[in-house]
Amino acid sequence: MATRIRLQRHGRKNYAFYAIVIAHADAPRDGRFVEKIGTYNPNTNPATIDLNFERAIYWLQCGAQPTDTVHSILAKEGIYMYRHLLGGVKKGAFDEAACQAKFEAWKADKEKKAAAAEDKKAADKKAAYEARLAAEKKANEAVAKKIAEKKAAALAAAAPAAEEAPAEEAPVEETPAEA
Repeated sequence: MATRIRLQRHGRKNYAFYAIVIAHADAPRDGRFVEKIGTYNPNTNPATIDLNFERAIYWLQCGAQPTDTVHSILAKEGIYMYRHLLGGVKKGAFDEAACQAKFEAWKADKEKKAAAAEDKKAADKKAAYEARLAAEKKANEAVAKKIAEKKAAALAAAAPAAEEAPAEEAPVEETPAEA
């Protein structure tokens, strides 16, 4: 009977959490399965993937067909790369140690690229923040300048009016002398 590597849904509504399972091709999505080989949580950033590497390779070599989503998960984890290298070992192109060395080099390169992308993303975010801050300062300076101009105009308008009107002396009240 044909087997599939598929996702089995768990979790609450609007917060899905998946188990990566080996199941018969005609089994329902959340029904019986042969073996659980990992988990996939798309709710975290980046998505969390916990996978039994050896069992995934074993089932692929046995002919299990992954669904599209599981195929992309396995590709990201390097299962297909390692399987490809194991094919080279079987053909005698290189030995098991060379296979491991090539896979570790590929994995290190992949992590290096991911770290560089993360650094670039952080630098872009910081540059955008600095640009927004500079634009806000410029806008605040323009508003402060307009307010200062209005105050100066109001003071200038009030000053001539004060000069034109002479100051009247306040009447002094006389107190009656006591007899």
